Amino acid sequence: MYQSIQELKNALAGRVRIKHDGVDMLEGITFQERLVDALVYSAVFNDDLEVKNACKWILWESGLELGVYAASIQELYTAKGRGEMPHKTIPAINIRGLTYDIARALIRSVKRNRVGAFIFEIASSEIDYTQQSPSEYVSVIIAAAIREGYQGHIFLQGDHFQISRDKYEKDQEKELLSLKQLIKDSVDAGFYNIDIDASTMVDMNKPAVQEQQENNIRLTAGILSYIREIEPIGITISVGGEIGEIGGKNSTDEELQEYINGLQKELESGLHGISKISIQTGTVHGGIPLSDGTLAQVRLDFDTLSRLSYIAIEKFGLAGAVQHGASTLPIDTFHKFPDTNTAEIHLATQFQNILYEMLPDELKDEIYEYLKENFGEERKEGQSDEQFIYKMRKKGFGPFKQKMWDLHAAVRTGIRNKLEEQFDVIFEKLRVTNTMNAVKKIIKPVYIHKPIPDGLSAH
Repeated sequence: MYQSIQELKNALAGRVRIKHDGVDMLEGITFQERLVDALVYSAVFNDDLEVKNACKWILWESGLELGVYAASIQELYTAKGRGEMPHKTIPAINIRGLTYDIARALIRSVKRNRVGAFIFEIASSEIDYTQQSPSEYVSVIIAAAIREGYQGHIFLQGDHFQISRDKYEKDQEKELLSLKQLIKDSVDAGFYNIDIDASTMVDMNKPAVQEQQENNIRLTAGILSYIREIEPIGITISVGGEIGEIGGKNSTDEELQEYINGLQKELESGLHGISKISIQTGTVHGGIPLSDGTLAQVRLDFDTLSRLSYIAIEKFGLAGAVQHGASTLPIDTFHKFPDTNTAEIHLATQFQNILYEMLPDELKDEIYEYLKENFGEERKEGQSDEQFIYKMRKKGFGPFKQKMWDLHAAVRTGIRNKLEEQFDVIFEKLRVTNTMNAVKKIIKPVYIHKPIPDGLSAH
């Protein structure tokens, strides 16, 4: 961990030249193999804010210099809407803990399988309980790509950037300002893909579908317009909408069509709309744990998914429907997503489960005791210990983030290898292997430089 800006500069001397408008890479291999680990660790854990921000900036600018850049998936999804990349489903991976190591595993699989269509994402709720700010998350992903010698686009996505119904009803202006600030922080960090979730505002007490979706449409249009105002020059941010809250009733053809038609009418003429649409088909985030700790079988309605994806593509030119909560489905069903022309699936819980399975028992026991002591009031009546821990253990990532990063190298290597195997299978099942060249033809590099931090500039 770098203790000062001067110590950081000394470490970079002769390897990276710092300029006010970026960096010059003097020894790329040395930087990749010897300095990135220390830079990303300081970017995450350093108590000195000047050093932390300097490390984040150096990682971002070094990424640009080495060919790693954040990108919008908009043009790829526009191409999918034209039928140019059918029957491929893009995996969107949420990483909750041990982010640097897991991102390295994913990048290694990406390189080996020549995958161009993949997304790193984090939900607004995950930002809170994993204690990963947007700027931190971006820095760690960029560092992982540099460390593994990757060159090319990185799609970073804000998942479920959601309006809380309770908070909105108490203070509408405050809730919307809070969401806009999250979006601004995320875009500034490098998230050029944002999923707006105003499905919480759907009013099923209204008789007509258009009336039920009215609040969802109006609020989504307002947030989408704000995103267009702040997107960087040269970037069209890919924006997703949502009609069915995950865990609720399955979405219908009428809901999808009323929502998109209403959104198009609400938006200012000429403004880019959404590129995809999230729907509900029978899944629940994290799955449903049974009393013995196993998971209930998910009954996903692939017919609904296929039908709504078809309408989204053929009638509206979108990339298709998006499936949330797919992590706990059997892996041998994943081929059905490209079969149904699903645009994207969001995956998180299964990687979390694998990580917890491979943690040393001592650390795992410490986390579980912490959860029992600090979240006992959230335990539902009749819930077994196994059910409670399964539902709560995602909240162990933030408080134990540094202990996970400080695990012995052999433990972290084992976790990386296990997850790399998982990513290999997922990429193959979703038919995104060997898509790198095709995606690179569509996604053109846009290099967005960031202002040098004051602490680094002063030196």
